[in-house]
This record gives sequence, C-alpha cells and structure tokens, in this order.
Amino acid sequence: MIQLIRGFKDILPEEIMLWQHIEIQASVLLENFGFREIRIPVMERTELFARSIGEDTDIVEKEMYTFPDRKGELITLRPEATASVVRAYIQHRMYNPDPVQKLYTIGPMFRRERPQKGRYRQFYQIDAEVFGVESPLIDAQMIHMLTTLFSRLNITDCTAHINSLGCPACRPEFKAALMQKLTDRMDRLCEDCQRRSVKNPLRVMDCKVPSCREALTDIPSLLNYLCPDCKIHFETVRSQLDTLQVKHEIDRHLVRGLDYYTRTAFEIQTGLLGAQSAVVGGGRYDGLVKALGGPDIPGIGFAIGFDRLAELASRSMPGIAKKPNLFIAALGNAAQLKAFEWVSQLAVSGIQAEMDMSNRSLKSQMRQADRLGSSRVLIVGEQELENQSAILRDMTDKTQISLPFEGLVEKLHSILNSLG
Repeated sequence: MIQLIRGFKDILPEEIMLWQHIEIQASVLLENFGFREIRIPVMERTELFARSIGEDTDIVEKEMYTFPDRKGELITLRPEATASVVRAYIQHRMYNPDPVQKLYTIGPMFRRERPQKGRYRQFYQIDAEVFGVESPLIDAQMIHMLTTLFSRLNITDCTAHINSLGCPACRPEFKAALMQKLTDRMDRLCEDCQRRSVKNPLRVMDCKVPSCREALTDIPSLLNYLCPDCKIHFETVRSQLDTLQVKHEIDRHLVRGLDYYTRTAFEIQTGLLGAQSAVVGGGRYDGLVKALGGPDIPGIGFAIGFDRLAELASRSMPGIAKKPNLFIAALGNAAQLKAFEWVSQLAVSGIQAEMDMSNRSLKSQMRQADRLGSSRVLIVGEQELENQSAILRDMTDKTQISLPFEGLVEKLHSILNSLG
C-alpha cells in the first residue's frame, strides 16, 4: 500500500466542514475590513524567496523545496506567501493609480522541516498584506482584526505579543550591544545561534533552545534603542490597541524568523498547543517592496497557521458537520427510481438529500439515516406508490405526516427550509 509522504496530511471530510467555516469567517471579516482576495502560484523562482526572506535564514538554507526545472532554472515551492504577493503587487503595477492595496490569500505552503504536532511539510495559511500605509494605525487594526477572528471562532485562550524591531537608523547601535553580550556567552549558545550571531544576531533572539533562552535572559531590549520615529510609532500602536480593548503583551524576544521585518512585529500565541504556541505571526516590512524591484512603498502583513487554528477551533466548536436535510428510504426498484428523481431535483433546488441505492430493508435504511444525522426521513414503498403519497417522519419526535407525490419536491423544499 502506498502511503502519505512523511510530513504531509490528508484533510478528511470530517474536518473539511470546520475548515470551510474558518475560511468563510476569515474571508468575511477580511473583506469587511476592505481586503480583496488574490490567488498566487505555488511555485516561484528561488531568487524571490532568497532575496525577500534572507539567504541566511533557516527557511532558505534548510527548509525550502527547491529544484531545477528542465531548463536548469531553480524554482521553489512557496514556503510563505508574502514574497509572492509583493511580487504580484510589483509585477502588475498594482500601485498605479493608488499604492494602497489590501490583499489576502488562503492556500498551501511548503517547508521541509521536522514534522511535529501542528506542523507539517505542506501546511496552510491565511495571509493578509497591506501596501502603501505607513501609519501605525494599520498595525493596530490588523492585530485587532486577528483577535476579532479568534473571538468569532470561540477561541479565548490567546494573547497578542508585540515588539518593535526598529529601522535601519536605530538597529546598528542595538546590534552592537547585542553582539557584545553574545560574544561573552558564545559557548552557551547552540550551534545554529553561534552561526547566526555572526551573520544576523537578531535571529538569535528568536531561538527556542532552552540553553539559548537562558543565556539571553538579560540581553538588551531593542525598545531601549529605538529612534524617535520608531518609538512614536510603537507607542501609537500600543495606545490604539488599548483604545480597541485588545489585550497585548510586550515581548522583547519577539523578532520573527524572516529578515524583511521592520518596526512592529507581532504574534498571537496560545498555551493550548504545547511548544507550538504561535498561531499567527506578522509585522511591518517597509523596505521589502523596494528591495524586490518596486517603488519605495511600505507594507505590513500577517500569516495565520491554518492547521493550528483549525485544531484550536475544533476544541471550541466540536459539532460542526454538515448533515443531510432529508433521507429517502425507498423500498423496491420502482420506489428507488422515484427516490432517485426526487434526490436529484432537491439537490438542484438547494436541499441536500441522501438515499440508499442498494435496496436494503427499511430498518437498515432508518439506521443509516440516523447515522447521517438526518432530521427527516421520507419513506416510499409499494403501498406509497399505489397511494401516490409518501410518509415524512420526524426523527426526533417520531411523528409523521403523509405528503402527496404531486408537488412533493416543492412541499419538501418549503418544510425543510422552514426548519433552518
């Protein structure tokens, strides 16, 4: 038997209803905030991710699915969506005539990292990006939008964590102070952090290895090195989150894992998923559009880990499953043909109806209707065919009524729609 590739998963029908519910809730909320959907390819030129994410990041160095095509050009299955959305924004000149664009996309990403609970090699994200808005108000609004989504999904055990990563004007002084601390504690850092400390010392702050976390407990905070503009920006984000009653914590170790972030960085974290506490990650990337060949236009965005979000939502909404509106129990070949006609007509009119096509006994068909969770069963056999009238049974209180064949589909449509 051929089985799944390690780190990939099937999303079974039992899960799909929850996934669709999350997608609908997210899409409606995003569009209410002015976002429009964009669909981007799953493959891009490798250079796009190397330039945007950073060649020294773990994603580019270790995790990307990269391979040459038939012409020898390196292409990569997208490990994240921001770079692709920025590429589309630039390529299609979406900044003309108005640079302000709010875009979102939902789909699969690919990273070859160690599979673990809530983390897969093909995983799904809800990604949102805003271009052309420099104001810190949009930073606060995006965090508020995320907490609203969690609330609508009945997920309560989550907290917004925020930090400022400064800008090219204020980072160098902080990096120098950080490097001094790292140099003194190099022997206490893991192998990856020893390498990162030379190439990109900020990334060391993001390490989850316990020994590294312990060694970095008293490192300087970037918030103490912010230039006046970055400080005002961050204070405005915080004050507006307070205005919107969004609970948040300052997390001075929060740097995110990608090189393009500047100023505001944020995560939505939960204690319900063990070590994988972050469900959302995002922040501002004011230099990325220019770095990828576009005009000097600011940007900010976030990505929601769909797999983790679905796991959280399944705990708060365990009963989401689509049940048929009606089950038709047909006894005998002639009754089955009639039932088949009705099921088809009901489906076209927007009513989900199921039937048994193997000519089993009435008792077996009633058990099947019960397993499917159908609230009503329409029974038709030889006597009903002779009388030109079917029996509609309520599966909850076991009451039943007789419905004539003439106008049956319209009558069923009216009854079932009235049930909601």
